[in-house]
Amino acid sequence: MVSMTLFKRSAAAALCLATVFSTAAVAQPAENFQPTVGQRGKDVVWVPSPQALVDRMLDMAKLTPNDFLMDLGSGDGRTVITAAKRGARALGIEYNPDMVELAKANAQKEGVADKAAFEKADLFETDFSRATVLTLFLLPDINRRLRPKILDLKPGTRVVSNTFDMGDWTPDETAEAGGNCTSYCRALFWIVPAKAEGSWKSADGEVTLEQRYQMLTGTVKAGNVVAPITQGKVTGETIAFTAGGKEYSGRIAEGAIEGVVKAGSSQTPWKATRAR
Repeated sequence: MVSMTLFKRSAAAALCLATVFSTAAVAQPAENFQPTVGQRGKDVVWVPSPQALVDRMLDMAKLTPNDFLMDLGSGDGRTVITAAKRGARALGIEYNPDMVELAKANAQKEGVADKAAFEKADLFETDFSRATVLTLFLLPDINRRLRPKILDLKPGTRVVSNTFDMGDWTPDETAEAGGNCTSYCRALFWIVPAKAEGSWKSADGEVTLEQRYQMLTGTVKAGNVVAPITQGKVTGETIAFTAGGKEYSGRIAEGAIEGVVKAGSSQTPWKATRAR
């Protein structure tokens, strides 16, 4: 007959082994996970960005070590890792926990785990406000859903999308990856514009601006003369337009525009404050 003590020890050992095997089954090492092109995710299927395009996207954003990049739908982490290799801090947002762990392992292998981080999160619930550069490889309808949130980012934030646009928000620049890239080879680039729409009072009269994304129209009124605005654009906090044969340029900050007005060969300081 088996003693009760021996039975208890055997049962405890069996329980310990079962726990070890159960834990191993749940916590699979990231290197054992192999993503498949086209695998379904929460909002999109996974397709890796060509490295040549990743490089071009970061070139377009003029990424520097002073930047903080956020990549939405970061997949295997290549955009975040490439940004970290350029000296920037970078964070990938990814819903699939296996992809998050794979990206972390990839960053470790590439020696940039100190600058490249990844979070398991829903991109629609993520705060982007820390980003100076935002990268995306999402479908057009998702880009459009995110667009209002992106437009509320700090003016000057650079946004780069792999292949897909932002609806009727025209990109400031487009470029092709070139080289041996064969699919998903186009990058689209935007700079988040300051909110300039409204009336602005200056010593010479009133400027009325109508804004559609980064493009401006409106009028400049001086006395009884009203001149239409042409070639109006906001690039980050910088504003420029032409009216009445004069070229206006300046910077928008804290409810004021400060800059210069050029008329022929002459140039004078110009300032306007927001009226409403």
